[in-house]
Parts: sequence; structure tokens; C-alpha cells
Amino acid sequence: MSFSTVTKNELARVVGKDQCCKLAELAALVRMDGALHSERQKAALTVVTENAAAARKVFSLFKDLFGVHTQVLVQRRTRLRKNNLYVVRLPLAGEGEEILERLGVLDGQGRLTAGLKEELVRRDCCRRAYLRGAFLGGGSVNSPEGTYHLEIVTTSRRHARDICRLMGRFGLGARVATRKNWYVVYLKESEQIVDFLNIMGAHTALLDFENVRIYKEMRNQVNRLVNCETANLNKTVDASMRQVENIRLIASTVGLDGLSPGLKQVAEARLNHPDASLRELGEMLEPRVGKSGVNHRLRRLEEIAGRIRARGNRDSHLTSGKDLRPVMK
Repeated sequence: MSFSTVTKNELARVVGKDQCCKLAELAALVRMDGALHSERQKAALTVVTENAAAARKVFSLFKDLFGVHTQVLVQRRTRLRKNNLYVVRLPLAGEGEEILERLGVLDGQGRLTAGLKEELVRRDCCRRAYLRGAFLGGGSVNSPEGTYHLEIVTTSRRHARDICRLMGRFGLGARVATRKNWYVVYLKESEQIVDFLNIMGAHTALLDFENVRIYKEMRNQVNRLVNCETANLNKTVDASMRQVENIRLIASTVGLDGLSPGLKQVAEARLNHPDASLRELGEMLEPRVGKSGVNHRLRRLEEIAGRIRARGNRDSHLTSGKDLRPVMK
């Protein structure tokens, strides 16, 4: 079971305290997954969802709010994932139009509405309930083990903006993107996803998300520290090998006795202790020298070795030229 499904199952068990909250949540579910049908001159509202817990919640909310019984049908998809679809069907005979008006589907003149009915979300608790219903109807959230991403998908641009605006009332920086014929309200920052789970009331999912996120960030931090230490160690080893090579070149050409006392002392210490750090080398000298002082002396030795190599290359070039002249004649 995916993390998104677990979150929805938890949200389906959250029940609003007041009737206004229940109405706001049902309105969101109907706006996300509902459709009006006319069959044999009989109008009906259907709410279609892939989540069984969400379908049960739609059924119970209709019964609690309006005292009506709805039909629940199960259909099997024949393509793609071949999962079940749960259809909650409400015949609209009698008080059907009044129910649609209260849910914000119809206006006072019986016309279909395009956006969110503001009367449904006047209170903070109702806004939370509406967002919960919107997520149940068309939301998903990635497992924190992967990339952080939460989204709510709707077919209406205006509704997407309404959802984005409601999330903004809680300080969430949601954005709207277009995906083919769909409009996606999404969050990508882990802190904001945690806040949104808290707003909807998915506290168990929030704790699971936070536990995985903290473990993941700690693991990444340890990996970064290990990589940094490894890089520094490799850099130190490479520098030490280069310094030993320079000192051996100087010793084999001009000799260490031709160096100043300070340079000779550092050169001998490096040859005897190739694995020592600059700080450790400085503590071996008499008198002791700081890290920057040791580094300065080693740079001087590198410059001397560089001049020896340059002179050797020049002499080699001249010698090669003399050897070639007789052949060229």
C-alpha cells in the first residue's frame, strides 16, 4: 500500500466536529469527483473514486447531512491498472436541487457554478475540511523516501486557483501547473507538506513522514561528511606524495645540505613522516612552527624542485639538439 493511500485512509476516518465542516468536505469531494447524469429522464449525481474509504465517507456524509441514502456500485477497470472504481450515486428527485445548491454545485437560479462557494469556507475549520476533501478526491503525496511532492489534480482552472488560495490562507506556497487537460496544485518543500498534512488532520501520516524525512536527512548529512573527509584525506595524501617527490629530487641533485636550515629541517621531517599533517610536522620541528609556516616552507621546496625540473628539461633539449646535428648532415 502506497504512502498516499495510507494517508487517504487516515483522512477518511477524520470526522468534522460541526455540520458546516462536514458540508465543506463533502462539497470538495463532489467538486473533485462528482458528475451530473440524466438517465431515462431521471437526474442523478455520481461521485467516482478509486479509494474505498473515500467512497464510504461520501456515503456517510450524504446520510448524516441530508438524511438520504445513496447507492454504492463497484466497477472493475479493464485497462491499465485494472483496479476497482467505487461509484456513489444519488438520485436527484425531490430535494436534489436544494442539496446541489448547499454543496455549491448550483447557484440560486439552478445554474452550474464554476468556482468555490465562499459560504462553505468562511471558518478556519471549514477551510481545513474542504482541503481534506479536495485531497481525498484528487490528491496524492510521494513517500518521503523519494522526492518530496504533494499534489491535488482537478479539471477546473478556477477550482485549482481556489484550492491554491485556501492553502495560502495557512501560509503554504502552493503553485498551479498544467498537465494536459488537468490543473495541478502542488507543494515540493518537505516542511510545507508536513504543514499541509497537519492542516488536513493526517497526524499519523505526518509522524511517519517526519520520521523518514529526519532519517533521510541524517543519512545524507553523514554521507556528505564521509565524502568530505575522504576528499580531504585524498587531497592530503596527494600533497604529501608530491612533497616527498620534490624533496627526493632536490636530495638527488643539489643535496639537502645546500638548503637553508629551516627548509632542510622541514624536508627531513617530511621524508621521515610522509603521512603526517602540516600541523604534526610543525610540532616536530625545533623550534615549533605553525601550520602556515610549514606550508610556506614546503611551497619553497616545491619552487626549488620546479626550477630543477625546468633546468633539466632545458639541458636535455640542448643535448638532444647536439646529438641530432651530425645525423642531419
